[in-house]
Amino acid sequence: MLYLSRLTSLALTIALVIGAPLAFAAQPAPAVAPAGTAATTKAPLPLDELRTFAEVMDRIKAAYVEPVDDKTLLENAIKGMLGNLDPHSAYLGPEDFAELQESTSGEFGGLGIEVGAEDGFIKVVSPIDDTPASKAGIQAGDFIVKINGQPTRGQSMTEAVDKMRGKIGQKITLTLVRDGGAPFDVTLTRAVIQVKSVKSQLLESGYGYIRITQFQVKTGEEVSKALAKLRKDNGKKLKGIILDLRNNPGGVLQSAVEVVDHFITKGLIVYTKGRIANSELRFSATGKDESEAVPMVVLINGGSASASEIVAGALQDQKRAVLMGTTSFGKGSVQTVLPLNNERALKITTALYYTPNGRSIQAQGIVPDIEVRKAKITSEQDSDYFKEADLQGHLGNGNGGADKPTGSSGKAKPMPQDDDYQLAQALSLLKGLSITSGR
Repeated sequence: MLYLSRLTSLALTIALVIGAPLAFAAQPAPAVAPAGTAATTKAPLPLDELRTFAEVMDRIKAAYVEPVDDKTLLENAIKGMLGNLDPHSAYLGPEDFAELQESTSGEFGGLGIEVGAEDGFIKVVSPIDDTPASKAGIQAGDFIVKINGQPTRGQSMTEAVDKMRGKIGQKITLTLVRDGGAPFDVTLTRAVIQVKSVKSQLLESGYGYIRITQFQVKTGEEVSKALAKLRKDNGKKLKGIILDLRNNPGGVLQSAVEVVDHFITKGLIVYTKGRIANSELRFSATGKDESEAVPMVVLINGGSASASEIVAGALQDQKRAVLMGTTSFGKGSVQTVLPLNNERALKITTALYYTPNGRSIQAQGIVPDIEVRKAKITSEQDSDYFKEADLQGHLGNGNGGADKPTGSSGKAKPMPQDDDYQLAQALSLLKGLSITSGR
């Protein structure tokens, strides 16, 4: 089964506990190619290397400081075999495989953090919305230097994750370092994480906002419902839509295709190319554009990866949307989960994906049409200027309507764009597009 995500292979396998859910695609996995299809001739067994492998096993069993059984050595060898192919291929033991399967539901237990490794430390890739991590103020880029007082430096990802695992309701203290500052502690309570992959609201009359946090099996359906609700709440046709894919690590390939299909009427969405025949797939629009072709801005950043990049790249190539933000992560490969007969599985990279114009995103990412970096918004109090309507005996407006003296505007309801510079810029652009298009 095909899915796409930004995290390293190890982080992916343990994402059920502290990371974003990683879902299988709603389609069968490519079958292993028959002998002779991937190569013109079948290579002979590397007998010298196999003898070396057997000799290494014998030496370890005979000389290692502690006894090691054959099963452990062989499993470690398999892990090394997969782990050294690329950062996203991995051998999944029974527990990891079960967790990966369970994560398709979008519900899991933990803290709600996506993590990776950097310079020997555990790094927060991004917190998941509405989870203990996001509510505690943990931010992307934070380094987890201690877990319950124990240093994480030098620990493997698995060791660190095992320490962060625990029963629902138990507290855990993480020591974080942010932007090179002094370490500080954050205490969180493990919880059942119910991740909603799509959120939507009207930012202003006529302007809809849709945020996709990750691509789960039902994300395409959720986007369809979000579009319908925005139209209903607005009471008439929208003037513009902002699709927010920032810090979206990816997920199900089919869901990414379905999302794009809601915004275009025709044309190619994405295609994949690999060594085996079934890994070469093409996805095109079905003509069911539910966005009514209104102006559109897509927000991306360095945390937008894989399936997010498919959506952004397709909408950019099809000239359907203006991309705004910063360059995306650059994960352009597809992983297939191949179950084995002993409750284990291989997660292996089987293809690269390409945007409609034939661009490979691998290690380069999607470059936005308009670069807008993250910035803080500082609101200033508007001076109470003396206005014409304040003057005694002023003339009324001949066209009708109430006078507007100083202080008559009232205090506006807080909105997401008030403290999100990139979102505010996207909304401003949409308004300009709406004015020039006469909507």
